[in-house]
Amino acid sequence: MTPQQIALVQTSFLTVQPILDTAAGLFYDRLFELDPTLRPLFRTSRDQQTRMLAQALTIVVKSLDRLDAIRPAVEALGRRHVGYGVRDEHYETVGAALLWTLQEGLGSAFTPAVRDAWSAAYGWIALTMQRAAAPTALTDTASPHTLATAHV
Repeated sequence: MTPQQIALVQTSFLTVQPILDTAAGLFYDRLFELDPTLRPLFRTSRDQQTRMLAQALTIVVKSLDRLDAIRPAVEALGRRHVGYGVRDEHYETVGAALLWTLQEGLGSAFTPAVRDAWSAAYGWIALTMQRAAAPTALTDTASPHTLATAHV
């Protein structure tokens, strides 16, 4: 991620942060609309899942300028998600739901540059989690920008 992308994600997140719980709820609504088969992968209550997503997003967004510091935690998250039944193809659906949620929450402030910045941030997170979950299944040529073509 470029310093400009980091700044765009962090600045736009300030707009979303006051409504983060609502946005997280919208995210899950959209996720299950895009792929209803994902619902059984979530074994905790909706409120608890929403809180965990809000906390994780806050930590990651605040740490984007220190990716090496959060890499071990993101890798551990990826390894845990294997146990929940998460597969590689789910990451694209999650990314599409995230971008849709941000578009809904930010409205006209969700410019192409902001979208690209969030795509890059999520791309890094998804690729880091996937590599940790299946280190031999992904090659170094895997693109961290899988969301560039995701539809919102």
